[in-house]
Amino acid sequence: MGTITDKRKDPMGAAIADYARTGKADRLRVFSSMFDEDEIPVEELFRTIDEMSGLEVTALNESRGLILDVGAGSGCHSLALQEAGKDVFAIDISELSVEVMRRRGVKKVEAVDFFDAQFDPKIDTILMLMNGAGIVGKVERLKDFFAKADSLLAPGGQIILDSSDLIYLYEDENGAVDIDLDGAYYGEVDFTMQYKNLKGNAFDWLYIDFGSLSFHAKENGFHAELLQHGEHYDYLARLTRI
Repeated sequence: MGTITDKRKDPMGAAIADYARTGKADRLRVFSSMFDEDEIPVEELFRTIDEMSGLEVTALNESRGLILDVGAGSGCHSLALQEAGKDVFAIDISELSVEVMRRRGVKKVEAVDFFDAQFDPKIDTILMLMNGAGIVGKVERLKDFFAKADSLLAPGGQIILDSSDLIYLYEDENGAVDIDLDGAYYGEVDFTMQYKNLKGNAFDWLYIDFGSLSFHAKENGFHAELLQHGEHYDYLARLTRI
């Protein structure tokens, strides 16, 4: 994917920049071929640790060593980690978001794609929150993800990520599930975002159930541990090398 240097193609970055500058933002609209139009409340991207979910707080508490905050957005998790005295390195593909994080006081931050072959620091905790597994995009890319994580993690390192199981979207009123087993994995979603007149490129986003995550982790030399269930089909997991 690479970094987003064209500000006309970075609706989320523009929304984050507006809110950081003025304390308010217009609607950040989200479109998908699978769902009705939705929107992301931009103010929630600036939440403090007191406003974070129990799942997020657990993730921050479990993070140790040099922490890579992947897809850091406005830097809310990085700032909370810094406040706790932890060493954190924030990355995001959005140049605009990185500018905001620098202004907000994130000490180490870089505009870079996690999958960039030239990006190779040694990390103790790879932290991926806000449906962090989503950046993988599709199940078939999990192999690439685990290979990249393996190259970044220091000995004894860990990945802490959250995701959601979208199975509930396919349940009828009796609890029966209607899924095409011959089709694509049901947690593979396409999205496009729009902010004001700025519309970004379409991108793939992966929501993966814990059973599937565990299977693919093992296939790629990792063990998956369920740390916590969230409030609505979401969960927090730790992944470590076998």
